Amino acid sequence: MKTNFLVKLFLLTMLLPAFAGTMRAQTLSNAPVRVAVAGLVHGHSAFILGRKSKTDIVLSGVFDPDAALAQRYAKRYNFDPGIIYTDFDKMLDEVKPEAVLAFGSIFDHLAVVEKCAPRGIHVMVEKPLATTPAAAKKMQDLARKYKIHLLTDYETSWYPAVEKAFQLVKDSNFVGQVRKVVIHDGHQGPKEIGVGPEFFNWLTDPVLNGGGALIDFGCYGANLMTFLMKDEKPISVTAVTQHYKPAIYPKVEDEATIVVNYPSAQCIIQASWNWPFSRKDMEIYGDAGYIVQVDKSAMRIRGRKFPKEQAVQVTDKDIAVYTDPFTYLADVIHGKITVPPHGLYALENNVEVVKILDAARTSAKTGKTIYFKPGK
Repeated sequence: MKTNFLVKLFLLTMLLPAFAGTMRAQTLSNAPVRVAVAGLVHGHSAFILGRKSKTDIVLSGVFDPDAALAQRYAKRYNFDPGIIYTDFDKMLDEVKPEAVLAFGSIFDHLAVVEKCAPRGIHVMVEKPLATTPAAAKKMQDLARKYKIHLLTDYETSWYPAVEKAFQLVKDSNFVGQVRKVVIHDGHQGPKEIGVGPEFFNWLTDPVLNGGGALIDFGCYGANLMTFLMKDEKPISVTAVTQHYKPAIYPKVEDEATIVVNYPSAQCIIQASWNWPFSRKDMEIYGDAGYIVQVDKSAMRIRGRKFPKEQAVQVTDKDIAVYTDPFTYLADVIHGKITVPPHGLYALENNVEVVKILDAARTSAKTGKTIYFKPGK
């Protein structure tokens, strides 16, 4: 009982400052942001189409070239079919959204930014940012030139346990010097979990998605590790991929292990379409302790303050974290919060993610370790 009390007291002390700061920020204007959707073929489009009514955003337009698909989605999610467009430019010019949410293929992200940025329209894409470093660089240049926000959404950015893990590493030096991070992300496979055909077709395409499991789930680990390492660039990337289910996924890998080396730390990213269950977890090891983020709320910690491993539960009532990416987007647009450099949603972070994934893809193809040039 005494140990549990000390754990709770320690965590509460760490939680209060950040929580109070976020509450102050959220007392500012809550005018709704006009948003439009670009594409429906990403299964995560349900995040916005099925979102319960809130006052922070207004869904003003939905674009998809497949009119029949858009009508089915309008019926499924009960939105006004009158806001459906099959011409993207027409939707942008008539609806005049403040922000566009990209739910097409990863390859299509560049085209969305090319249309939105010159119009001064902010963009949020689903992970990862782009399929190639060249596309990511073009998107970055456009966002900077036209001064728009270009954010990348990852489910793990919403997890209270992830936010708490980072806070313990940064603010309390709980683990000391970070030496090794092991990140697991994956599930049974797109077909096995029953994704729709419109999602499956591009998700398993080496051009439209950039790869298979390596891209789909490897991006989470690259995003989290890039944040942990702040401005530090990798020295090298080594990757091995497997193709266990070629009958289901003939064009892309369904298993990947990526090793990202830094001057003082190493990250092992395991991405899979072969696990018997879905998982998104992270282990952070330092020279003073470790943190295991088990799921969105559960953690296990051990360090000098707690020499025996302690189980911890963290929710959004305990720590300041945005559990809804669209609320985050609205607050960024309204200036209520500032995206930190190399933050999980940040453009700088996600350009780096694409570079890591590209190096991993090349490493797996060539069987060689890919070394980064200093400053690149």
